[in-house]
Amino acid sequence: MRPTEHLRLLAPLSLVLAACGAGSTGAPPPPAPPPGDPLLEVGRMGAGEVASTPAGIACGAACSARFAAGATVTLSAAPAAGHRFTGWGGACTGTGPCTVAMAGARAVTATFLPDAGAGAQACTVTRSAATTATFATDHPRVLFGHAETASCLRALLLGEARPATRYRDMVDAQLAGADIYAFSPADAAFLYQVTGEAAYAEYAVAMAEARVASEEALIAAGQRPEVAFDSYLYVSEHVGDLMLVYDWCFPFLTAGQRARWLDYANQAVWNVWHPDQATWGGRAFPWSGWSIDNPSNNYFYSFNRATMLLGLASHGDDPRAQAWLDQFRTAKLEAQLFPTFTRDLAGGGSREGTGYGTAMRTLFRLYDWWERSTGERIATRTPHTLASMAHLIHDVAPTLDRLAPTGDHARDSTAALFDYHREYLLELMALFPEERLSGVAATLLASSSVPEMQNRFMFGADYLYAPPALQPRPLSELSTTYWAPGTGQLLMRSGWDTAATWAGFTCGPYTESHAHHDQGSFVLFKGGWLAWDANLASHSGIEQAEELHNLVRLEQGGATVTQVVESSPCQLQALADDALHTYALARVTPVYGGKASVSKVERELLFLKPSTLVVFDRVVTAAGVRRVWTLNTPSAPTVGGDRIAWGDAAGRLDVVRLAPAGLAAQVVAGARVEAADTAGTQSLFLHVLGAGGAVASAIRSDAAGQTGALVTLADGRTALVRFSDAGAGGTLELRDAGGALLRSGPLATGVTPPPLFAE
Repeated sequence: MRPTEHLRLLAPLSLVLAACGAGSTGAPPPPAPPPGDPLLEVGRMGAGEVASTPAGIACGAACSARFAAGATVTLSAAPAAGHRFTGWGGACTGTGPCTVAMAGARAVTATFLPDAGAGAQACTVTRSAATTATFATDHPRVLFGHAETASCLRALLLGEARPATRYRDMVDAQLAGADIYAFSPADAAFLYQVTGEAAYAEYAVAMAEARVASEEALIAAGQRPEVAFDSYLYVSEHVGDLMLVYDWCFPFLTAGQRARWLDYANQAVWNVWHPDQATWGGRAFPWSGWSIDNPSNNYFYSFNRATMLLGLASHGDDPRAQAWLDQFRTAKLEAQLFPTFTRDLAGGGSREGTGYGTAMRTLFRLYDWWERSTGERIATRTPHTLASMAHLIHDVAPTLDRLAPTGDHARDSTAALFDYHREYLLELMALFPEERLSGVAATLLASSSVPEMQNRFMFGADYLYAPPALQPRPLSELSTTYWAPGTGQLLMRSGWDTAATWAGFTCGPYTESHAHHDQGSFVLFKGGWLAWDANLASHSGIEQAEELHNLVRLEQGGATVTQVVESSPCQLQALADDALHTYALARVTPVYGGKASVSKVERELLFLKPSTLVVFDRVVTAAGVRRVWTLNTPSAPTVGGDRIAWGDAAGRLDVVRLAPAGLAAQVVAGARVEAADTAGTQSLFLHVLGAGGAVASAIRSDAAGQTGALVTLADGRTALVRFSDAGAGGTLELRDAGGALLRSGPLATGVTPPPLFAE
């Protein structure tokens, strides 16, 4: 059974209007730049400006310009207020003026980082090393019993730090009569603990009491209370937040309220873990038990938040509390989640994708609050926790305003970077303040489209997780390629500047309901989406079918031969990465679940840095199966013979179709290119894709038993790549503009994951 998970609001509807899409007017693509004087391109990371002498570069406004061949151009960098210039990359190094000799096309990057502590008031919570839990005997038992946390939060508010005052002002507005979206009584209770002002506690108790009374009325009428709706998805808010008010405002509760609240909370949590025996008011209300034993599903984190907070808040008050603490810590985390994540989610992240996968921020907060409340450090019980920080950083596109569009994206379908992603990283930074990776995350957030929370209901996360006093580090310290086998995500980019080319390739397990039929698919980004996942344009954000993804779609009898959930995973059989290229070989066949119509589906993807993809598909099927090479673009591309082009103000995509010869590509559904092969039972598809005018030409160049391409790049380099027709692998020869050999030999045959850091 799959309940109506899509009804879960992952973002307010108004965000749809503000989200950063890659829309297009559908105008014909701009012509490629004419040959002539060499081009100088400047990419920036962070807040600052770059200017050139002679004039031409004024970046932000103009980040590229042509200069006379042989000219000498000097670049200067000016950081914005509160930032510092940390150095050049590309054709220059160091922090002084950058002098470039324009003997050919040149690319330079400039990195600006926030000054450590500039304008910010924050504190670092010392992380525990304890391996056993100790429970407080007095209220507050959750979070505020941790002296360092309480002191930090009070100091931030007394010092009028912006994260603290924004949160206080939001809560004050609610108390003054505003109706703030997703406001929780726990918000007011939180400020009572910080300030000691009784008005906050009184409001929190009154609001929580009204909610409990409403639930009790439903139960008395023989109905299910709201906490049971949508398979108990909202038990986190109904019970978890109630228990925070219970704990933080304990002196303001009557004995009768305490008893009633605990009875309601205990029944709700008991029902969660005993679905067949669930009751309300003595009446049976069984439910499906959806994902109570699936640690990879977002419902699981809601269930466990309610369980943990009920146990912590009522420990010492109610004999039932210890059972919930054992259920949370031992039965669900130690016995289920930790071994599952360690075994199945190497490389971090979520198999639910980058939309619903942000629900893991709830899990990371549980790790943090458990540690601050009991002293026991559990975040390191699985390597998944720290790895998830690297995974999300690599998920983010170079423009730092959107991210890899994997899985369902409810309401806001555009995969825009959102407050949830910010909270996800803030929590991980707080859990790992000494990690080098946390400094990189701090830089990304400061430079991103969400440098602070944009929605009032998220202000509390900025306050609680005010970025710790750590040293920001440049994104360029990370490798440009990341492989997460647990989610099947290979994430590649040409660099860490905003003008970089970024690509994502999917090959791994397909096990979650919010995942898509996208094994073997790729996406491409430079300045904006060039080849994208058409779910981004769906508005619902939950379109999953094969035709929305860039893969070879199979059709039999007019129906799609679908990929199968819970089948064997797509297998990445080769991976290699260096400064010149990234190569991957995906065996997609197992995802079809052994269907007789599918004998072989394999894709080889070669990323020639900085901006070219060569994609080879080897497909064998039963007779009568159509093999349809599919490419989705943000709006209608132009197709002329074996050439496909798409472009708008954000960028340009050029595609050369080299094999099979003689197929007629067509545009369907407005923005999707399809080339269908029905001859025989085998297809060998070969395509070359260039971002931003990267490809000067591409021609067919086969050898015995191999299908190949000779690609001339815009910078004068040439690449001769050939793939085996029958088996996997091939050869690559790469030469510079003068013909000197840069690389020659076979493509990789095994998987070598790139290192996390570049040096």
